[in-house]
Amino acid sequence: MTSELRRVAVFCASSPGHDESLVRSAYDVGKGLAERGLGLVYGAGGSGLMGAVAQGALDAGGEVIGVIPRSMVEREWGRDDLTEVHVVETMHERKALMAEKADAFLCLPGGLGTLEEIVEVWSWRQIGFNDDPVCFYDVGGFWQPFLHALQGLVDAGFLRQSALDDAVVADDLDSALAGLASRVRPSSG
Repeated sequence: MTSELRRVAVFCASSPGHDESLVRSAYDVGKGLAERGLGLVYGAGGSGLMGAVAQGALDAGGEVIGVIPRSMVEREWGRDDLTEVHVVETMHERKALMAEKADAFLCLPGGLGTLEEIVEVWSWRQIGFNDDPVCFYDVGGFWQPFLHALQGLVDAGFLRQSALDDAVVADDLDSALAGLASRVRPSSG
């Protein structure tokens, strides 16, 4: 990759869903990041796709940084066996710290929380609050219905085509990372 891409934040489901292949894919993403020398930043969850992506990175000897709100720790939703665990007070603080720690965002399959997270950081990029690129990891065409809906926003005049085109869409990790690396803006100093 590029020296600018050191850590990737991953947003994904805290549940396993109904398709076991998505859990395996999440594990493989975590493992693949570690094997490429890239750190993983994620929400510190211990179950579902979140737990799988972290386990893959840990099993491959990678750096895994978790950021989790205190209320989730109190409900025992997190992991404490990571390279670093940052406990914050709010979801807003969680996302801000994840953005600070990561150079890019990779969105695996997930639900409303996953969508909210990736759309927020993507919108931050569009208005200049954050330079980090985003990628929809489109395993099995998972994100196609959502991307189709976004094209409808473009067609209606509420989203610029250039903003939609700025998001990487990839169905394998090498393509995802290459797309993200090509969109990382050089740091100013």
